[in-house]
Amino acid sequence: MTRPHLAGLTPPDLVRAGEASGVLLDLTEARRVLAHLVSEGRPDLEGMARPVARRLMSRLAETFTWQPLELLEQAPDPTDNSVKFLFRSPDGALSEAVGIGLEKSGAWTVCLSSQAGCAMGCDFCATGRLGLHRHLEPWEIVSAFCAVRSACPGRITGAVFMGQGEPFHNYDGVLQAARVLNHPCGGRTDHKAITISTVGLVPQIRRYGSEGHRFRLIVSLTSALEDKRRALVPIAAKWSLEELAAALAELSTPRHKLTLAWVLLGGVNDGPEEVSALVRTFGHLPFRLNLIDVNDSRPDGYRRATPAERDRFIDALAAHDIPFTRRYSVGRSTDAACGMLASRRHAAGP
Repeated sequence: MTRPHLAGLTPPDLVRAGEASGVLLDLTEARRVLAHLVSEGRPDLEGMARPVARRLMSRLAETFTWQPLELLEQAPDPTDNSVKFLFRSPDGALSEAVGIGLEKSGAWTVCLSSQAGCAMGCDFCATGRLGLHRHLEPWEIVSAFCAVRSACPGRITGAVFMGQGEPFHNYDGVLQAARVLNHPCGGRTDHKAITISTVGLVPQIRRYGSEGHRFRLIVSLTSALEDKRRALVPIAAKWSLEELAAALAELSTPRHKLTLAWVLLGGVNDGPEEVSALVRTFGHLPFRLNLIDVNDSRPDGYRRATPAERDRFIDALAAHDIPFTRRYSVGRSTDAACGMLASRRHAAGP
């Protein structure tokens, strides 16, 4: 049995895990340990300003591990303020993360992966074409966050689960990692600055709502026409758009707008018929649309919408009073932009 990893635990988790393994520590000691290793990013327990008892430190070292992911590559994009990171886990699985600099504030956001590969098979996404290797453990996600934090020159103020994988396919792992990132002894990231993306796994959306999580949720829609969406996002065949809308209705409130992501594919989903279908199915919900230009490096892949096509689509949104935000991808020259993370040095099977 592998030892539990401290980076995937909150202080109460550490107390419970310690009790189960015969390592008794109180909540204050657990906070000190995790703040030292995760919040401050120290490599070991030596040098703690307020050290726990030596006996306890020795027992922690015997029972738990805190070794970070192995950093294989770090690739800055010369055209914008972003850095892509490639990590290798102890079993050889590869995953990526991206540090994104925010020009106006000087702060940084971390784009995190939730899986090595992805099982969703979205036709416009490089990771989706890899297939799934495995879920990432919470500690692997947190370790990636800490590595990006230590390498970026500015303060990390946000984290988005929009890298490799479908976050809600790894529901428990992602929510545990988000709790650690949010904790004062963990990533110290405000819950409003932690965003989880999903292609629309309806049971998990309903579970998320029933559990009352406060992290931001973005649902990747990409088409409001049933047949077309199923072709672009194969998992959508499991749940109709009406079922998805009903699940999202359970999350929406008058004061909280839902966010729907729309990867704009030139000549595919940029017509006015898409906007009409969007209004028919989701018009009763308060939502904002995030427009994202497709990034596809294949010679025969999807193309970006032309300015005329994009303007036509935006005009149709405006005609129906649909609020939208155009999101700009960074990291295209290093294959770090939205939909491009693929770990080309993908490890062999599990």
